[in-house]
Amino acid sequence: MTYDQAMAFAVIGGMMLLFIWGRFRYDLVAGMALLAAVVLGVVPFDDAFKGFSDDILVIVGAALLVSAAVTKSRVIEAILQPLAPHLSSVQAQVVMLVVITTVLSAFVKNIGALAMMLPVAFQLAKRSNVSPSLFLMPMSFGSLLGGLSTLIGTSPNIIVSGLRKEMVGEPFRMFDFAPVGAGLALVGG
Repeated sequence: MTYDQAMAFAVIGGMMLLFIWGRFRYDLVAGMALLAAVVLGVVPFDDAFKGFSDDILVIVGAALLVSAAVTKSRVIEAILQPLAPHLSSVQAQVVMLVVITTVLSAFVKNIGALAMMLPVAFQLAKRSNVSPSLFLMPMSFGSLLGGLSTLIGTSPNIIVSGLRKEMVGEPFRMFDFAPVGAGLALVGG
């Protein structure tokens, strides 16, 4: 093992230990890891912030901002409020939450779609006098599966599209993932 490899593993290991310890915020830990990698010579100084100029970072950041804005506006809750009285059984509530989260995560980042639906799930759980975990686990699977359907639904799709553009010259389009992703979402739901 070379010096660079050993130092890279040391930085990653230290970062993981700090994440597990949980005393510092994750963004500070990531910044400290980058700084350590530069100081140790694993990452060249000129390339330290090169990743911030990548289109993928801008797309993911924008998707998270839109998701946060929709969550803060509580528009999803306002739209779903009229449906709530008609869903008396817990099973119907689970189905509704999973379907909406799955569809939403195809067009908004999957983590953002889940974040938008969390307040609704907690309200329904409180109203139905059941544990929120009854709703949250199925919703998380729905969000993961729905995100596979489009280019922007999940970060790996964006990364793969960027790699394809570098290798072939043409990136994936918005719905190129839909045949497989939507099929998985239907089977998984």
